This record gives sequence, C-alpha cells and structure tokens, in this order.
Amino acid sequence: MSTKKAAGLKKRLFVILLLFGPAFILVFIGTSKCTHKFKRLDDFGVAAGYTFTDIHGKERSYKEFDDQVVLVTTLQLTCPDNCAISLWHIDQLVYQKMRRTIESGGVRIISFVTDGEGNPVEDLSSVDEMLKDRIKDYNPDLWILASGDAKKVYDFERNDEKLLREGDEFYGKQAFQELLLLLDRNNHLRMVLSGKTEGMIRRMNQHVSLLQKEYDQNQFDESNK
Repeated sequence: MSTKKAAGLKKRLFVILLLFGPAFILVFIGTSKCTHKFKRLDDFGVAAGYTFTDIHGKERSYKEFDDQVVLVTTLQLTCPDNCAISLWHIDQLVYQKMRRTIESGGVRIISFVTDGEGNPVEDLSSVDEMLKDRIKDYNPDLWILASGDAKKVYDFERNDEKLLREGDEFYGKQAFQELLLLLDRNNHLRMVLSGKTEGMIRRMNQHVSLLQKEYDQNQFDESNK
C-alpha cells in the first residue's frame, strides 16, 4: 500500500509540475533579470519636416513633438462612411488604449484631412464634429486634426521604394492615404504599415509600445551609469 501511495504522490507532483512548472520558470526568469529584452524597431532615417494648421487655426510644426512619439494618419471629409483607413480600429486599438495609459502623455496621433484625392482641406470642422460624435472621450490635444500638405510628411524613399505612389488600386489613387507612419521623438521614421485592416493596426499599436519601451530602457540605462 505504501508503494502505491508513493507512486500516487509522485504522479500528482508530476501533474502539478507539468501544469505550473512553465509558469514558475517564467516568473523566475522575469524576476532574476534587471534589464528588459525586447525587439528594437528599425530606424529608416529622418522624416521630412512638416507644418500644419490645427482645428483652432494655430500654425504648428514637427518641432513641437520632439519629446513625443507621433502616429501619422490621414482622414477624409467622407469619414467614417468612406475612409482611407479603418477609423474604428484606429480608435479601438490605438487611441482608446493610448488615452487610458500614463504613457499617453508621450504619444500623439496627427491626422491630415484630405479631400479623398490627397489634397489638403482647410476647413476641419466637419471632421472634428465627426470625431467628437464617434470617438469616446475624444481629446483634440491627443488626436490632432491637421490641415496641410500631407504629401510632405509621406515623401519618403528607401531602397528605391517610395511611399508616394499612385494607382487605381489605392484609395483616391494615392497610396499614402492608406498608410500609418510611426515617428519617434527625433522625427525619425520607425515603421510604416497599412491602416486599412485590423491586423495591421494592431501591429502598429504593438510597435508604438515597443518604441515607448525603448525610451524607458534608455532612461533606465542612463540612470544606472
């Protein structure tokens, strides 16, 4: 009987280790290291300097955001019914998370409003009202509407690949209107993804988090020199 009890106890211990062992290992690894290991985003170089006029008629430029991470998008006068990007997913997967976190102080969304064919729109009021109606707790200081030449922001080329492409397959025949740009605190382009699908927008949100972790790690390293 004692042999059977010992065998039963060993079996139960094995099951417990099988179920919880990996978790214990992960906890040990997580608590035994002082530094965070994560993928650092590629740096594609300096993006073009840009200027724009906001909803209040204030002239602004990229220099204002040298301590913030910026996600650049476009919006159209026909949004939300007809947009170059998925407005709902940008709201749910990026903006709502951003505004609820402490890190939101270091992230901004800048949306250049176009006429659908890539041209700038001066009157931002209708899009502003749409965002107030559609976006929960919309904050124009976090999600900034911009009147200006968006093509200047998207005028980027690397390895003979250009963001400013034209074709019938693109919204308004302008490829840039569908793209999301992730700019770091030094106005360097760190990621370009499509803004049309949930999967790509979810990935962009992950990249925003990675960039914030990079700055956190840099700050940690500086304080421990």
